[in-house]
Formats: sequence, C-alpha cells, structure tokens
Amino acid sequence: MAKLNAADVIASLKEMTIAEVMELVESIEKEFGVTAAAPVAAAAAAPAEAADAAPSEVTLTLKSFGASKVKVIKEVQNITGLALMDAKKLVDSAPCTIKEKISPAEADGYKKQLEAAGAEVEVK
Repeated sequence: MAKLNAADVIASLKEMTIAEVMELVESIEKEFGVTAAAPVAAAAAAPAEAADAAPSEVTLTLKSFGASKVKVIKEVQNITGLALMDAKKLVDSAPCTIKEKISPAEADGYKKQLEAAGAEVEVK
C-alpha cells in the first residue's frame, strides 16, 4: 500500500460528510487507543488557569463619595496630585476613574484611604 501524505489525507477529508468524518475519528480512537476530546479539555483548562493569575495592573474607581464629600475630595487630591478644584470636579463626576494602570498593592492602599474618608471604591 502506498504511503499517504498530509495533502492526500486532507483532500480525502474534504470529500467526506460530517458523519463519515465522525466515524473515521471513532475508528482512529479505537485503533490507537486515544481520544480526540483530551486535547480540547486541556486547551479549555489553560485559559481558566490564566484567568486565575493576579493582574499586574489595575484601575481604581470611585463609585460614590458617601457622606463626607470634603474628606474624599482631599484624599483624591492627595492621591492624584490634582488642584483642589480639579479634585472636586473629579469627585462630583462619580463614578469615575481615579488612577489607572497601578499595582494591586498600590490600589489597595489608596482604596483603604478613600474608604476611611467615607468613599465607596472599586478596584478592577
């Protein structure tokens, strides 16, 4: 029997119906003791593992300023380095982004400061 190359096999597969291809897959699995589903499961597990990894950069978002607006404005001013009026405008526009692309540790520190001033904050 002549040895088939990849192009010949692909050409043959193109001529088959889906049912015939499925039957061929089942025959190959039985003949060689393998399963076609294993690589699919492994590939699906890889993105899930990547999603579990902690992000290296996060965004700090002010959801609301709470009852102590003045304290929150002062904290936003300290965190961002904005002028007092600019910090007030930023707080007034809540929900808004305070800092982007910062480390999770830095974001947690800022979050604690803002929450201590009475703000509601989210880290994404």
